[in-house]
Amino acid sequence: MLRNHVKYNGVRRLAFAILLFPLLTLSVYADSINLGTAGSFEVLAGSTVTNTGSSVIAGNVGVWPGTAVTGFPPGIAGGTIHAGDAVAKTAQADLTTAYNAAAGLAPTLTLTGQDLGGMTLTPGVYLFASSAQLTGTLTLNDLGNPNALFVFQIGSTLTTASNSAVVFTSSLTDKNVYWQVGSSATLGTTTVFAGNILALTSITLNNGASIGCGSALAINGAVTLNNNVIGGGCGGVSSVPEPGTMSLMGSGLAILAGGVLRTLRS
Repeated sequence: MLRNHVKYNGVRRLAFAILLFPLLTLSVYADSINLGTAGSFEVLAGSTVTNTGSSVIAGNVGVWPGTAVTGFPPGIAGGTIHAGDAVAKTAQADLTTAYNAAAGLAPTLTLTGQDLGGMTLTPGVYLFASSAQLTGTLTLNDLGNPNALFVFQIGSTLTTASNSAVVFTSSLTDKNVYWQVGSSATLGTTTVFAGNILALTSITLNNGASIGCGSALAINGAVTLNNNVIGGGCGGVSSVPEPGTMSLMGSGLAILAGGVLRTLRS
């Protein structure tokens, strides 16, 4: 009798774990940053967007509450230029929400005072209480998941030295890389960067700097460009199951667990 009771409790716990599995799987992908309508912008500023030279921007370019977008042409915007219009206003509101969401995440590791150059980081939330510096190459290891979340919380400035780079260990690029910058970001000459820069103040890309998979989104200040390429470099196939697939998997596991319990009770 006791043996049967122990066996029943053990299988009941297993069935409960099976029921929880879909929820645990979903939770792996739950902590992301939603850019909302700001996600359609490769460049978004609060005061002005200024371009020098032949910059190429893959998506939309916008500004709000400012109205000035200069240097297009010779710069090329693959999307629409929204200069002080309602679309840019909504995008700025969504950007602020995303910025606050990124700032509110619990840090995985504090890197204050350390140069990102030479580091290899796995998915997580990395805190710099003050400024952050990249000199050389930062490698992001997404552990085989092209949707893995990387968030860098930076208290003041983000600066990269000339010829610095952010690269991935695999051939895939990750759209879920966010740089939440408490003041301004400056990318050095010919820096090859990756990720969405969400800056409270301004963003400057020096001559030849690029953001292959990502964007330059400033809440209050200007975005200043100089022969840059932004966007168009995101690739890879999502490894996140479609919602319908997760629902079917959850239903199937629930039926399986129910069958196990009914068998034990009979």
